[in-house]
Amino acid sequence: MSRVFVIDTDTASDDAVALIMALRAPDVEVAAITVVAGNCGVDQACRNALYTAQLCGSNVPVFRGAEGPLQRALEDASWFHGRDGMGDHGYPMPRRQVETLHATDAIIKMAEAHPGLTLVTLGPLTNLASALRRKPDLERLIGRCVVMGGAPCCEGNVTPAAEFNIWCDPEAAHAVMRGGLPLELVGWHLCRGAAVIDAADIERIKELGSDLGNFAIECNSTAGAAFFEQTGEHGISLPDPVAMGIALDPRLVESSSNHYVDVEIRSELTRGMTVVDRLGVASNTRNRHIWEDLVKNPPNAKVHWSMNIAGWKSMLFELLGS
Repeated sequence: MSRVFVIDTDTASDDAVALIMALRAPDVEVAAITVVAGNCGVDQACRNALYTAQLCGSNVPVFRGAEGPLQRALEDASWFHGRDGMGDHGYPMPRRQVETLHATDAIIKMAEAHPGLTLVTLGPLTNLASALRRKPDLERLIGRCVVMGGAPCCEGNVTPAAEFNIWCDPEAAHAVMRGGLPLELVGWHLCRGAAVIDAADIERIKELGSDLGNFAIECNSTAGAAFFEQTGEHGISLPDPVAMGIALDPRLVESSSNHYVDVEIRSELTRGMTVVDRLGVASNTRNRHIWEDLVKNPPNAKVHWSMNIAGWKSMLFELLGS
């Protein structure tokens, strides 16, 4: 029996690769793609999602969602992904249109129709926060909620303190962290170093001779250049495919731990910071009086710290070559 996935995405270049992975996975049924503004505007993100599904030969329904964060103006990532989110290669308009139902309603509808489904979020958490507001008991219908977002205990990629998906709509992330969902946090720290698709990996993907593999490299060309400017690392960082890999096969995770995770929403300096007490310093008797209110809160997320990178890359190559 196929596992049912719903994917919430601000579809840009790395999101597109993650969508390919899910749509090509033999034991997964992607029941819906819901789209949120983030990397680019929501209409462009919808076109990107539809085009990617079309390349995979899939008619998965795509639902348009939030046009911007709950309380803030949208600051997109066009500087990283290109104006169209896909490296500005002039991809044609997709043949299909989005569905009429709003993405927030689609998330609820799909959860009710497929209790225990896996929800994978690849962008800002605006749609999910709105769904939780509309249906507070949504958590009882979700089997896993794999979130690509956050920079627990490491530097961010949009500010020194924050990763883009959380920073873009911190109020939504704050609400989701407190929403009771079975959260698994796949932070930016998992997507650097050896996880970067380097020159040898790029050549291997090209040698697959598949249209999907060539598309995956091409649409990430602008992102690869931006990643080098940002970090000094050569190659293509693929945060969303890393999260999708863990969603597809939890055995890729090598270490994780349960924590109370919260998101900073008041400070402009640390806006969107994912605060994780990895060492348990808040419960130390010398600190407890300062952090008492937070110490009382039980863990609300499983934070993944390391993964089998070779296994993830092997999965990626296989699915891109299908």
